[in-house]
Amino acid sequence: MSDNRQSLADLGATLNQQAATATAQPAAVEGEAPAAAPVERVSTTPLRQQELDKFGRAYATGRRKDAVARVWLKPGSGKITINGRDQEVYFARPTLRLVINQVFGITEREGQYDVICTVKGGGLSGQAGAVKHGISQALTKYEPVLRAPVKAAGFLTRDSRTVERKKYGRAKARRSFQFSKR
Repeated sequence: MSDNRQSLADLGATLNQQAATATAQPAAVEGEAPAAAPVERVSTTPLRQQELDKFGRAYATGRRKDAVARVWLKPGSGKITINGRDQEVYFARPTLRLVINQVFGITEREGQYDVICTVKGGGLSGQAGAVKHGISQALTKYEPVLRAPVKAAGFLTRDSRTVERKKYGRAKARRSFQFSKR
């Protein structure tokens, strides 16, 4: 018999099953595999706890480039407020608004949560990425079940790419001054 067993629990279940079939049936034919009963798999990974403040909001910090966003998420009508202004006013470019709303699209939660956000540092693109990162973190704190799809989409990972610093003796980080032969 050349069965590959994954754990001791599987081996124990198989031995118990073989013992039960041996007592119920006469000797089995050599080379014949015993009928396998369905084995229930119990998930051992604990579900994360919902993390809310005293106002019933989920808080998270998002970062991208030099931008840092503080995000509060609560159930509502889908209004996103950034630094006291509506998202259409703060992020005038539609691509930046699309970046922010990607998280709600992946989790199918459009229009179900209100977002209040303060963001500082960096440019508009970095700020939009920071808000997206913060919304992702806050949404997984409010609904821990959504952690798997958000993580699979890569929204929980902080994008660590930043601008390389300028070096001495160079025009920029890597660009040299123009070479003159004469």
